[in-house]
Order: sequence, then structure tokens, then C-alpha cells
Amino acid sequence: MDNAKAPGNTIVLAFKEDTALTEMMRLRVSSLQRSGQKRQDGERLLLSHEAVYRLDFPTQELNFSRWYFSLKAYGRVTITGISQHWTPDLTNLMTRQLLEPIGTFWRNANDPEDSPLKWLEADMQEFGERIAELAKVRKVMYFLFAFKDAAEAANLSCSVEFTAD
Repeated sequence: MDNAKAPGNTIVLAFKEDTALTEMMRLRVSSLQRSGQKRQDGERLLLSHEAVYRLDFPTQELNFSRWYFSLKAYGRVTITGISQHWTPDLTNLMTRQLLEPIGTFWRNANDPEDSPLKWLEADMQEFGERIAELAKVRKVMYFLFAFKDAAEAANLSCSVEFTAD
């Protein structure tokens, strides 16, 4: 589904982990811990169960269509968008740069493994529309993916479908 073009003007973009950026943010946390320093006021440090993902937009004129996600086993995944004001190679991530709403989907531990995932539909719709709006002024967008309740990145597939104007 990575950058797959469906019939017509539909584009499906897969979220990709940015391992270099995730590692850079983890190094920031360990550096602060080693030196005994505190984070900057308002700085958002990467938690151990989080990773940085990205979407690369091949075009800027997109309209949100739908989400595709699958999670093997159970757990909870939250996706938080990061605003266009973050330049990861130059500045630390600040909490004011995190966007709302966040996307959340999950499967409870007592649910059958083949049961559909649950999600907050209105939030996911608004989140997808917000991504499409930000794509108008960006070539790439970053996201924090948090894996909770036994969810793992290796068990996740997540992409978003747009229609091109």
C-alpha cells in the first residue's frame, strides 16, 4: 500500500518509521539523564514506547478519504501529528507543536484476534482531514506513534487514503 495508486485519483500513503529521527530523540533523552539536566520548559521528550513516523506527500492537493490500519494481536496505538513549525534537525520537539485530535485505535486483550479494531471514528475523521490540510503546505509530516497495552510496531500496518484534486 506504500504510495499505491488505486484506480482514478486515489493515493494511499503508508506511515513509515523514521528510525534516524527516533534515535536522535532517544539520544536527547539519554543525554539529559546522563548529565542530570532537565528538559527545556515545554519540551516534549520521546517516551520509551513511542517512535517517530512520517508521511511523504507526492502532491499537495489532497482530500482525506479513509484510514487503513491493522494490528496483529491486541493493544492500543495512538498517533499524534506534529505541526509544520518543527524542524527536527534544528530544534527540540515542544508540546505546543503537537496537534489535536490524536488518532487512536485498539483491540482489547479479551477480544478475539480476528475481531475488528476499535477506533474513535469522529476523531480519526477529523485527524485525517487535518493531515490533508497540512499536506497543502508540506512535502513531509511527522507523527508520534505510541504503542501501549502490548501493541508493537512489528504488528502494525497503517496508511491513509486521499483523493487528489
